[in-house]
Formats: sequence, C-alpha cells, structure tokens
Amino acid sequence: MATTNIWQQFKSLIPEGTRTVVTIVSHHSNGTSQARLRDGTVVIVLGVSVGVGENAFLQGGEVKGAAPELGQYEAEV
Repeated sequence: MATTNIWQQFKSLIPEGTRTVVTIVSHHSNGTSQARLRDGTVVIVLGVSVGVGENAFLQGGEVKGAAPELGQYEAEV
C-alpha cells in the first residue's frame, strides 16, 4: 500500500546511512577489504570491487563503488 504521507515519500528518496570516503588497503579472501578512513583509522568492510590504493565510497559497512581522487580542504569559520 502506497503512503500518502509526503514526509515518508521524501524520506524514501534519501539513501539510509552516511556515505564515507575510504582508501582500500588490502583485500581478504572472504570478500572483505581493509580500509583506512581519512583520520587514519583502519576498518574491515564488505566488498572487494575497488582496487587496493584507490578511494571508495563506504555506506553501511559496505563498499558501494569507486570514489574520485579529490583534494581535501579544511576551513575554520
């Protein structure tokens, strides 16, 4: 049954969870990868679709695809 609640319809357009950019460090034989966050923390994630040394989008603990190599800047306000 389709909802008529406009807020619920809007929320369904937005993907669940946050998307983070990580660098893939290594692949494991069980279908997981070791990834490094921008702050240096190393985590184990699902997926091996992005090559070692490349950036990837991480969402919900799973590699969602390759991320572009862009510069990172910080600005203090």
